[in-house]
Amino acid sequence: MVDSPGRITLWGIEVFLAAADERSISAAAKRLGASPSAVSQQLTNLEGAVGATLLQRNARPIRLTPAGEIMHRRAQTILNEATQARAELAMADLSSLTRFRLGMIEDLEADVTPQLLTHMAGELKACQFLLETGASHALYDQLDARALDVIVAAELGAESDWVEVHPLMREGFVVAAPKGVIHRDGDILRQLKRMPMVQYTQRHYMGRLINSHLARQNITLTHRFEIDSYHAILALVAQGTGWSILTPLALMRARRFAHLIDVMELPFEPLTRTISLTARKDILQDMPARVAQTLRPILKTTIVEPAIAEHPFLADSLTVI
Repeated sequence: MVDSPGRITLWGIEVFLAAADERSISAAAKRLGASPSAVSQQLTNLEGAVGATLLQRNARPIRLTPAGEIMHRRAQTILNEATQARAELAMADLSSLTRFRLGMIEDLEADVTPQLLTHMAGELKACQFLLETGASHALYDQLDARALDVIVAAELGAESDWVEVHPLMREGFVVAAPKGVIHRDGDILRQLKRMPMVQYTQRHYMGRLINSHLARQNITLTHRFEIDSYHAILALVAQGTGWSILTPLALMRARRFAHLIDVMELPFEPLTRTISLTARKDILQDMPARVAQTLRPILKTTIVEPAIAEHPFLADSLTVI
């Protein structure tokens, strides 16, 4: 069905918010899974319906007009109300939910996510699932922009009053070193300092978390590589290029290198992170809690138990919450 000019539609509101947030027609189109021309047409229809220019589309980046600023405030409320109405209707009969937008950290995409989606697809027969994988900070940005309904990601430390958080798993960071290079009965930190560190990128929260922890310990390490791929990091470690600090999730994601590396506790103060399910507060009623409840046993059998079986010392720092 073609939207009639002169009518304000929810799709037009969603397109407007995406364009306003992204400051780019092409970026908004990518976020919405639509074509740039379709986005432009929706914006034109909406401006015609309200009788005002909402965006300066010839500016780079595009900007809200004064009328657009007013519309932006109202549009947030309209979309929130529509989302809550959809959620309330779905909660009355869960099988009637038609769309679920899920964001998952890349750490879980291969092992955990397929099991979760299979379970949910069995319960939500008529539901269409949109899955976005990426770094934790990027998923939080999309949740904030209302592009996702629920995300599973590492907690970033700062609490927000607009979200509800369901902790799922806590994991401690570990050392990954080339097989047989580090003598466990010696001074592990001194041995590690003789080798370059293969560092997880500080463009992501996890890399900054590791770097801040080392700084608090007054530990200075040399590194030649800063990489955002667990596979690439562990491949370099396996080849003897250096060592790294990672999480059990990273190790489980790159298991093919397991026989070429040694895994051990950090030779200084422990460092942990929490993986949680996060959703916008008071929008999806009890669905986030139910999804979290489904996820916990999957995490236990897929991640926690196999990791502890392979590295028993993780029993104290790797647990489902």
